[in-house]
This record gives sequence, structure tokens and C-alpha cells, in this order.
Amino acid sequence: MTSLADINLQIEQEEQKIAQLKKQAKELHAVERGTVIEEVRKQIAEYGITAADLKLAASKGSKGGRPIGVPKYRNANGETWSGGRGRKPRWVVDVLAAGKSLSEFEI
Repeated sequence: MTSLADINLQIEQEEQKIAQLKKQAKELHAVERGTVIEEVRKQIAEYGITAADLKLAASKGSKGGRPIGVPKYRNANGETWSGGRGRKPRWVVDVLAAGKSLSEFEI
């Protein structure tokens, strides 16, 4: 019959093996990652790929390749609005109240 102490010792030994395997996997991943990065860099250079081609130039959460906060509309006075969430600027409210379309003010 196996005692509780024996079982706990086996568990500890297995946990040590698991920790060692996780460490080896992490090291191997780092080596493989370096190889993959080098291959990707070679292909980027070979094909002349840019960050824009990969859509890496746009900021997180942007729509249509336009970073958040970039103006989409401009009035005659030079005031701008990105068209995002939140309150519309006073000039936009006035333009809409006058029956005009925002498309007239697109940048």
C-alpha cells in the first residue's frame, strides 16, 4: 500500500518535471521565434512589403485605415471634427440644423 507521503513526493517530483518541461518549451519557442522573424524579414525585403501593406500603420481601433481622432470634416473657419463618438462640435450641430450635409465638409 502506498502512503500519503509517497503520493505527495511523487506529485512534487512530477511538478518539478512539468516546470522543467515548461522552461524547455519556453526556450525552444524563443529560438524558433527568432528563426521565424528572420525568415519574415527576408521575405519582406524580397517582396518590398511595407507596414501599410500589412495594415500595421493604422492605430488600434481605427476604421478604414484612419487613426482615431484624425479629422474627417472641416468648416470654412478651419475647425475640424473626427466624426467620432460623443458630442458633436457646435459648428457641426449648426450645419446640420441649417439642413446641410456633412458630406459637404469632408476633408
